[in-house]
Amino acid sequence: MTVTVKTPKKLIEVALPLDAINEAAAREKSIRHGHPSTLHLWWARRPLAAARAVIFAQMVNDPSWKWELENPGEIPPNNIKASWAASRNRLFAIIKDLVKWENTTNETVLQKARAEICKSWGETCELNKGHPQAAELFDPEKPPAFHDPFAGGGALPLEAQRLGLEAYASDLNPVAVLINKAMIEIPPKFARRPPVNPEARNSLDAWSKHWEGAQGIADDVRYYAQWMREEAKRRIGHLYPPVEITSAMAKERPDLKPLVAQKLTVIAWIWTRTVKSPNPAFRHVDVPLASTFVLSSKEGKQAFIDPIVMGDKYFFSMKIGRPTPGAKDGTKLARGNFRCLLSDAPISSQYIRSEAQSGRLGVRLMAIVAEGPKGRTYLAPTEEQEEVGREATPDWKPDLLVTTPCHDVDRLPMYGMPTWGDAFTSRQLVVLSTFCDLLHEVGRRVRSDALAGGLSDDGKPLAKDGMEARAYAEAIQIYLAFALDKVADRGSTLGRWDPTPTQSGIINAFSRQALPMTWDFAESNPLGDASGNYLSAAELVAKSLSSFTPRPRGFASQEDAATQNHSVGRVISTDPPYYDNIGYAELSDFFYVWLRRSLRTIFPDLFATISVPKSEELVASVHRHGSKTQAEAFFLDGMTKVMRHLCQQSHPSFPVTIYYAFKQSETATVEGTSSTGWETFLGAVIRSGFALTGTWPMRTELGNRLIGAGTNALASSIVLVCRPRPESAETVSRRSFLRELNQILPEALDEMTRGSGDDRSPVAPVDLSQAIIGPGMAVFSKYAAVLEADGTPMTVQTALRLINRFLAEDDFDHDTQFCLHWFEQYGWKEGRFGEADTLARAKGTSVDGVKQSGVLFAAGGIVRLLRWAEYPSDWNPVGDERLPVWEALHHLIRIFKAEGESGAGKVLAAVTAKAEATRQLSYRLYTLCERAGWAEDARAYNEIITSWSAIETAAAAAPKAHQDDLFG
Repeated sequence: MTVTVKTPKKLIEVALPLDAINEAAAREKSIRHGHPSTLHLWWARRPLAAARAVIFAQMVNDPSWKWELENPGEIPPNNIKASWAASRNRLFAIIKDLVKWENTTNETVLQKARAEICKSWGETCELNKGHPQAAELFDPEKPPAFHDPFAGGGALPLEAQRLGLEAYASDLNPVAVLINKAMIEIPPKFARRPPVNPEARNSLDAWSKHWEGAQGIADDVRYYAQWMREEAKRRIGHLYPPVEITSAMAKERPDLKPLVAQKLTVIAWIWTRTVKSPNPAFRHVDVPLASTFVLSSKEGKQAFIDPIVMGDKYFFSMKIGRPTPGAKDGTKLARGNFRCLLSDAPISSQYIRSEAQSGRLGVRLMAIVAEGPKGRTYLAPTEEQEEVGREATPDWKPDLLVTTPCHDVDRLPMYGMPTWGDAFTSRQLVVLSTFCDLLHEVGRRVRSDALAGGLSDDGKPLAKDGMEARAYAEAIQIYLAFALDKVADRGSTLGRWDPTPTQSGIINAFSRQALPMTWDFAESNPLGDASGNYLSAAELVAKSLSSFTPRPRGFASQEDAATQNHSVGRVISTDPPYYDNIGYAELSDFFYVWLRRSLRTIFPDLFATISVPKSEELVASVHRHGSKTQAEAFFLDGMTKVMRHLCQQSHPSFPVTIYYAFKQSETATVEGTSSTGWETFLGAVIRSGFALTGTWPMRTELGNRLIGAGTNALASSIVLVCRPRPESAETVSRRSFLRELNQILPEALDEMTRGSGDDRSPVAPVDLSQAIIGPGMAVFSKYAAVLEADGTPMTVQTALRLINRFLAEDDFDHDTQFCLHWFEQYGWKEGRFGEADTLARAKGTSVDGVKQSGVLFAAGGIVRLLRWAEYPSDWNPVGDERLPVWEALHHLIRIFKAEGESGAGKVLAAVTAKAEATRQLSYRLYTLCERAGWAEDARAYNEIITSWSAIETAAAAAPKAHQDDLFG
């Protein structure tokens, strides 16, 4: 749909209070109770704060719009610019209130934002009153609807709905579709209705209460979850017996004497996987593959497992107190290898895999964690408890094969677990199946109670837009099924026991965006009151309902982003798949097998397939497409097609916002240069017909999540702001492009570094290079092509280099540009990997690449520049294949301090081609350090500058022929 309209510039195309948004997004990630993320697990959700701010700024007119439409191409006078700044500050104040977590459901704050959106929409409608499609596109009484074609966890559609827009969410993944239905489609259907459960109906207080939003649904979720748990206890409670403290136990453990004859509820059973010993003398013994024997490291409450070996037998005892040396490592050696507990013989990972795939990987109970009168009590295993855990016989087991080879789940089949059902113990399968059966029963019970509560018996299902007794019962089933998925997440053999003082308890299977193999696992008690129990899971679901909005309506459907038509005439903001970072479809199967069993009768079309659709999923999956090249081509071709689709369908008055959040990487090209995912993605967006009008770096990932422990986890997104490029777009020369850059970028840079108006919020140095790409690429992408001197179209890579060149960095390589801006923000201090990744993208490099050059420490989600004293003393510049100017300068400083001018001269002689850039970098860093008050660092750079002539003289005298002998 190509329509020429008069389009006011939007706030997001000019300015944003980035610091406030990023601060709120970071804070939100630590909030659990009541947050929509606690409804159901989804990977890499966008924070609500960021989504809300982006959509608001995407819809609100920038104060400059009217003047710029009336005075195209003219430079505004200072008094006009000052009035715009004041008006932006007013909009910034709304955003700053809007992004606060405590204002998520604050109607006063939300209404102010909605009013601003309606005001801007009214201005747009008035501007296009005479347009031939005015009735269709510009109804002043109704802002256009919102659509996210990659809805995923649903943050964007939810926030659009909260801002007063009719929201549409679509996704290829049925689990994502169901999550979106539960967030934006179901709550408005049954908003402000009282609960239907008998307890509420028979309570005068409940009937007199004014039920806001989804409070009634939440109350019913709690009530029927309680009924389900009690019914499950009645049916299978014998599988979860308490542990009785005997006098024999107390004889070994004096601390247990006060508990003798008491029966304690079990919180968790700690199991270890076992394998036949590779030592021929003990081939008949199943030995433990335990990664740790420590159960609690909390000071004063330490507890650990002490394995006792007696000939060819062993048993586990429990010790209270500080663990013995080696307890932390269990029987695990490095790289997935173990040792035999009986003989100390090594057990290789290859041997373990071979035994596992032959069906000889077993389990053995190592410990019991019970709830005592004064907290947790750690106990040695008993034969009775182990036998009960083994005797359970499930009537049903998911037989869906785990997709391989997929790096997120492929370890399961590798270790003898070819189906999703193999990821659970027999007892876990029994309890999950029991709750699935109870979900069907609770549906009938809710429907009966709803009829008694006054809802009609129209028989219309939820899938057919029903809103009465049957549909309501099905809605409650969905939320209770989500609670069961939480039990599955903490109730599989992939959950671990965390012994650390702050996190002690069961770690869920999806503590990271993959399913790694676990050697010792914690089995929860779903019928109890501790971690992994069904009632607590239902409570999290019920609390999340409080954050959903009762209006307007929302709609979620299963659609392919490349072929859907929901985007026609709508506002679009979306968060596409992350290249190859996350295998959403494979991971979703973990939940899909249980949701399908529970809810297939409610949504037969949504759960029609045996597994989550995979072949159409838009990710660069090597195992699906045969090679990295083919996978990349599939992703980029598909993404270009989707973007072209969105470009043609989106409402012409609003820019499209796209979250780019996959990690920067480098790929060698046939020409020997390197291209990055960031450049390639930008190219795909521009090829689709979009022109960029802004790029905003945002902190949208949890920096301390478990995937960040020991890894460089993504912590940022870049929000691309795009508009369709006019079909009449011109072709210009490189010279014209540069002339326009030199006109546009100074003002943009000044705005970003000073902030806007009195309440200035300047862009941080590490974000500046990314943010300046917005106005720079706006110039580049508005043209059909920018032609080089030989007539060939300029590449995105070249355009980015020219934009960076504006920051006076044209003499420096990409790695050095990264280091320079990082140093400006952090000096030698640590920073988050996500921020480094954002900066690296802007500079045309990657964090891993800079690390390879030897100037950067990057691990565990932390990044810092290495000081010159940390550089290796055996460095040889001749053999250094990746030698940025930054590295050359700091090696020069290191050797100058140790060997003086003669030593530094040898270095300079070996890097002659980089000599001038090295000198200029030293000047830049000296000035920077002096302004920042970093006296010691400034002195080091000043010494190089003042000694430069002497170093050059020494370089001229240094031997050239045997240069590689000089640094041996």
